[in-house]
Amino acid sequence: MNTYENKRFWKYILLAFALVIAAGSLIYTNYLVRNIARAERTRAQLWALSIRQSLTSDDNDFLPYVLTVRDSLAVPAIVTDEKGDIKTVRGLDTTKTYIDLPPDMPTNGKAPKYDPAYFKGELEIMKSQHEPIIINLPGLGHGNNLVYYKDSSLLTQLKMFPYVQLSVIAVFLTLAYSTFNSSRKSEQNQVWVGLAKETAHQLGTPISSLMAWLELLKDKFNAEEDPLVLEMENDVKRLEIVADRFSKIGAKPKLEEHYVYDVVKDFVDYFKVRVSAAINFEVTGDKNLVAGLNIPLFDWVIENLLKNAVNAIEGKGSIRINISDNKTKDLVYIDVTDTGKGIPRSKFATVFQPGYTTRKRGWGLGLSLTKRIMESYHNGKVFVRDSEIGKGTTFRIILKSINDHA
Repeated sequence: MNTYENKRFWKYILLAFALVIAAGSLIYTNYLVRNIARAERTRAQLWALSIRQSLTSDDNDFLPYVLTVRDSLAVPAIVTDEKGDIKTVRGLDTTKTYIDLPPDMPTNGKAPKYDPAYFKGELEIMKSQHEPIIINLPGLGHGNNLVYYKDSSLLTQLKMFPYVQLSVIAVFLTLAYSTFNSSRKSEQNQVWVGLAKETAHQLGTPISSLMAWLELLKDKFNAEEDPLVLEMENDVKRLEIVADRFSKIGAKPKLEEHYVYDVVKDFVDYFKVRVSAAINFEVTGDKNLVAGLNIPLFDWVIENLLKNAVNAIEGKGSIRINISDNKTKDLVYIDVTDTGKGIPRSKFATVFQPGYTTRKRGWGLGLSLTKRIMESYHNGKVFVRDSEIGKGTTFRIILKSINDHA
């Protein structure tokens, strides 16, 4: 298991642990809700019985106790007859009434507002929450009466509590993760910039020495045109470019206008003689497309994609780089297509993650650097356009085109 997959494994473990905590919170809260709901139904039944007792009792000494019990057990409730007509209510908005009061009724300026729609709505809520309690209440119509009730505010709040709690925890974890991730990336960037600049500094001295030794070699053996010496000189110049790349990390590079085809072709010509002859290279497309490029960094992008393609090809194969444009959006497309082993669709985004690699001795940084260079320094994009297992992969680079030279 590589570093990236190991990190992802632990993320899944932590996610599973969080889900267990959330599920436990919901289960326990639901357990409390069921117990309170049963207790509230018992209270509603006792309230209904206490109403009947208060309506039928002739014991004036006992009646105050009945009324006290009735009031202490009250939950928001509506009593209807068998037809559904409201007969009495309890625990609802006291500023409203379900019956039209007589106009001559004394109100002292505080008459409840006639609002049958409110009580109808409350009744529908109660019907949706609980089955009614059936009881016969003298004086409230013939036949049985139906006592509907709804959850108390305490029970409603308790039902909502786990969701509020989990939401708050989720927001907190999201903010904490974002802050931690931002801090970690900033720290990684600082380490990366420091390491890159130190590498460029360390490479400077031996590169200068090698250039001097090459000049002495050419003079001593009259080897100005010797192909081996020329290739050595090309490699030393390449080392200069690599050192220059590292020195530019952390600073905004200057982009200059270049013909994209020429830049890509020059690098491919350098690169292809340094890999297996069994791999065929081809550069095709529009030669007149211009884009803003920093050549040392952009060559690094092409190099990483070509190395990735070479590693994907087992034995004989081909790599084709096609350059095209989207005139409507002023974009330049560079498609790098290989005949390698392919990438699973589930890994299209993963291959750009730092540390992800399928090679036993790979660091998993090449494509991650490619993405960083394109997005941070060239305002472009790079992604897996298409891939098929056993047939090959196409990476696409997108750049903003400059039409002045087209």
